[in-house]
Amino acid sequence: MQKFTAAFLSAVLASSFCLSAQAADPSIPDPFAALKQGNSASNSAPAAAAPDTPIVIPAAPVFDAQSWVLMDYETGQVISEHNGQERIWPASLTKMMTSYVIGMEFKAGRLHNDDEVVITEEAWAKNYTDSSKMFIEVGKKIKVGDLNKGIIIQSGNDACVAMAIHLAGSEEGFVSVMNTYAKQLGLEHTHFSNVHGLFDEQNYSTAYDMALLGRALIRDLPEEYSIYAQKEFTFNGIRQYNRNRLLWDETLSVDGIKTGHLSQVGYNLVASAVNGSQRLIASVIGAHSEADRSSFCKQLLTYGFRFFESYQPFDDNKTILQREVRMGKNSSVELIVDRPVRLVIPRGSQSRIKVSYRLENSVFLAPIAERQPLGVIEFRLDDKNLASYPLVARQAIPEGGFLTRLWDKIYLFFAGDE
Repeated sequence: MQKFTAAFLSAVLASSFCLSAQAADPSIPDPFAALKQGNSASNSAPAAAAPDTPIVIPAAPVFDAQSWVLMDYETGQVISEHNGQERIWPASLTKMMTSYVIGMEFKAGRLHNDDEVVITEEAWAKNYTDSSKMFIEVGKKIKVGDLNKGIIIQSGNDACVAMAIHLAGSEEGFVSVMNTYAKQLGLEHTHFSNVHGLFDEQNYSTAYDMALLGRALIRDLPEEYSIYAQKEFTFNGIRQYNRNRLLWDETLSVDGIKTGHLSQVGYNLVASAVNGSQRLIASVIGAHSEADRSSFCKQLLTYGFRFFESYQPFDDNKTILQREVRMGKNSSVELIVDRPVRLVIPRGSQSRIKVSYRLENSVFLAPIAERQPLGVIEFRLDDKNLASYPLVARQAIPEGGFLTRLWDKIYLFFAGDE
């Protein structure tokens, strides 16, 4: 195994020290600097600190809830979590997958906002007297665009069933599509049994999977996701408000995602916000009130924005290594990471990032295909493995001519590599 260690550029978070009658000692880092700055300008990035100033990152907040996850949107990296893989009942968070399926139909051109849906008895609002609904009536023709908003903004159980029957002929058929997408999106601990999230033992997920689903909505369906930021929707003369209280919070740029509540579980919320170029997703399951779920998500998002940053260790498509090749037209091969490398790290910790690599061979033999995996590069912070990526061949290396291959066979024989 070959390893190397590299220190990257340091860009350290500013400490905003309080002034008192006696001058503050700049050699002692202020662990509350970011908090103080956040109180005065919660959406602005911290100022630059003096080089080599150590940064103290406080512990992540802890809540009276069943589970939670704070995820970076760009990388999918988990910043903080508690029981993130524990089975939960998602309640109306289920509608994120209902919405995802509908959004994919829009994207494929198989569904349009002006399409009309005839409401069947299964979707009648009277079937859902003790739950959220958009008050649709049997026999009425409702436009798809209205039903979609009814699902996302009003969390209408009746609208979910109406759309399921319209697209799949039955709720069961639609649910099977939901589970197919769940597998494709890597929701490994999720299974859906209905389209609305009413309690069922077989309608389960995890806080992590719900954050992952939120990430997929934002990434794959930006037009569908934009509806999640709408604060209200009026249908049939009834004006209803989005239950996501954080949409009204002026200290955060929250633009989604979804609330849920079941008496068996408590109050759930998946929320996403943007700060500059950084987007985070917070998933809280089993809070004891609407206010708590909003407060807990806000604390997670605020913690992430204040104390963590996105970090790009090297330029995209940069040659990382160059290694010897035998039996080929070229004598060496360039190794690259063929995807963007992004990490989420505590602010000011760039100099502590360590990089190592493992190669399949010390000398490679042609032919080598373009983008063929030849090793792995790993990034660690202290004792924590942050991420690993395949190292692949930048270019194809075809076999060399007869004389080249003969000479290299002789060389490898005496070098003991054959």
